[in-house]
Amino acid sequence: MLDSTRNGRPRAGETAAGRARTGLLVVGSFVLVLYVIEIINALMLHSLNGMFGLRPRSLDGVLDILTFPLLHANLAHLFSNTLPLIIFGFLVLLSGPRVFFTTLALSWLASGVVVWLIGGFNITVGASGLVFGLFAFLLVRGFFNRNWWQILLSVVLFLSYGGILFGVLPTVVGFVSWQAHLGGAIGGVLAALLLSAPRVGTQPSRP
Repeated sequence: MLDSTRNGRPRAGETAAGRARTGLLVVGSFVLVLYVIEIINALMLHSLNGMFGLRPRSLDGVLDILTFPLLHANLAHLFSNTLPLIIFGFLVLLSGPRVFFTTLALSWLASGVVVWLIGGFNITVGASGLVFGLFAFLLVRGFFNRNWWQILLSVVLFLSYGGILFGVLPTVVGFVSWQAHLGGAIGGVLAALLLSAPRVGTQPSRP
């Protein structure tokens, strides 16, 4: 087995403090990019939404799956996603970059696919599908991993933020894409299931 220490001390990236710093840096950078895009979009009178927002059941809209979470209707819309993105993204990143990027990618993809398949007639933009994906991952991963600490965290998060889960239910409010929320949550659950499976070639840990 490779020695994970150098001069008797753990590598910085493997300590809790190192993972926390990395988590804040990655999530903070992603949120900063969203704000830069929103400022540019606002200066262009949000014309980017018409070009890169997700258009359901449109052949051109398939490519919009890659871009729609990066755009927002206005600054208030982005504000509403900022804090949960930072909190949930940071908590997921504490488990490592592989876990975070897998969860983010599946939430992104599933949210876009569900919107494309069953979305309404409006163009959909916003990172709320990613919020729901990260949140759903945090809620269920402990049960797949049989990890009591993760289950305890999921209980605390549910008591604190569980009300947002109503966002996956169909609504007549046209400016809320419950389809994006539902798809993101599905992606988060899929990520938890995928990441809980034992990796091929790994050996059981020894005491």
